[in-house]
Amino acid sequence: MILVFGGTTEGRIAVKTLDDGEGKYYYSTRSSLQEIDCAHGMHISGEMTGEMMTLFCRTKSVRLIIDAAHPFAEHLHSTIVEIAAKLSIPVIRFERKYPEIASHNVVWCDDYEEAVLKMEEDGIKCLLTLTGVQTIPRLKKFWKHNDTWFRILNREESKEKVRQSGFPQSKIVYYKDSDAGPLIDEISPDAVLTKESGDTGGFMEKVDAALSRNVKVFVVRRPKLSDNFIVVDGKHGLRREIEKLLPEFFPLHTGFTTGSCAAAAAKAALIALVSGEKLNEVSFKIPEGETMRMPVEAVVVNSQSAAASVIKDSGDDPDVTDGCRIIAIVSYSSRPGISFHGGRGIGTVTLPGLGLKVGEPAINPTPRKNIQNELSSIYAGGLDVTISLENGEVLCDKTFNSRVGVVGGVSIIGTTGIIRPFSHEAFIDCIRREMDVALAMNCDCIVVNSGGKSERFMKMLYPNLPPHAFIHYGNAVGETMEIGREKNVPKMAIGIMLGKAVKLENRTWCKR
Repeated sequence: MILVFGGTTEGRIAVKTLDDGEGKYYYSTRSSLQEIDCAHGMHISGEMTGEMMTLFCRTKSVRLIIDAAHPFAEHLHSTIVEIAAKLSIPVIRFERKYPEIASHNVVWCDDYEEAVLKMEEDGIKCLLTLTGVQTIPRLKKFWKHNDTWFRILNREESKEKVRQSGFPQSKIVYYKDSDAGPLIDEISPDAVLTKESGDTGGFMEKVDAALSRNVKVFVVRRPKLSDNFIVVDGKHGLRREIEKLLPEFFPLHTGFTTGSCAAAAAKAALIALVSGEKLNEVSFKIPEGETMRMPVEAVVVNSQSAAASVIKDSGDDPDVTDGCRIIAIVSYSSRPGISFHGGRGIGTVTLPGLGLKVGEPAINPTPRKNIQNELSSIYAGGLDVTISLENGEVLCDKTFNSRVGVVGGVSIIGTTGIIRPFSHEAFIDCIRREMDVALAMNCDCIVVNSGGKSERFMKMLYPNLPPHAFIHYGNAVGETMEIGREKNVPKMAIGIMLGKAVKLENRTWCKR
């Protein structure tokens, strides 16, 4: 059983992720107003004391806690730390993304006491506070002697807390979507006080609204979390950690694309090159911006280059490169920017349409950009990056590479960085790439087929078309036709065996 503490955007993402599995879970929020639909979970509300959490975890056989609560829910975080340690329950912290800010008009504070001290030292007399109703008592020392406005949620429970605090009702304003800018214009404060609530807490919108009006911003840093938490910042990392800790929760496990493996290996190699550090595990970002971790098999470094290898983990997807060794060699270059080279097992592009020049190594645009982003964050000079894949020259015969003009090896691919088991999306993406190649080759007709038999028949009907004009769609006939419409294919012929047609029609009828 899994216990999730939510009431946040991250909590809702956690629920959506868990609902992809088959296991049961509990979703806990402080207020019943934060209730959401849980396909496989049960929602519970109300604050939990340490005794209550201990009893709940024991009686419900909780084996994993997911802390997706607000970063400033300090009491809850500390209770989770205490109970998890006592009951030996692992904790995954679903953390927010926190933007970096470099501005002399932003003053960082470790807590509210320090914020009060710094605001008084700075001579702030009129303050707009965007830290919520819970912080009114903590800032009493300031608002008792200075003109202070609090923005709060328009809820009865929030209004009651204002009454209990003794704060003047006339200085309360109620939250509206994206209202920080107009509110600053209306109040004309000397400064704005906010907390480091991250991207999903609208942190940058508040800061930008103040800075654009030349209003100083005081920011209370988010509390430090326990070092024992397993930290993730997105749905993919959350799922992979659950797959490790509770393998049975998801019937099928996810994996990494070759693009993710190449990015992780390249980053580990560059870190070794510039610092001499040989990592056993490297953190990196997938194209969607989520931070992931991957084990590093080996690192070798000398004065001008370094090599790192990782082992491809495809999860439960039947990927021919699963378990293969992917190697990245990174070396200094006198040329600016990052140059890519294909090592052993990496194919060469021989046809247009893939977004790469003919003759280039088959390292696709998205993985290239991902690797560039990771490496440029570490080193600003020129680099040569060579990617290899063990036995790629043999494995390429088991892929669709020949259909898109990639010869001599496999491609480094992946638009999301994550492989979903038996990925329908990956198959559709392959059809899209094949169609791009056919259009780039100026095929005036594209023939899509359900399989090998129908293709052989269609080739007799269209003997003058090149091989790249023939594409297999498997069961994805509708998606293939939609791709054709998106790409304005001038003419499309469809080949299908009778048995396949009956199968697809039955599947369509059942969906109705």
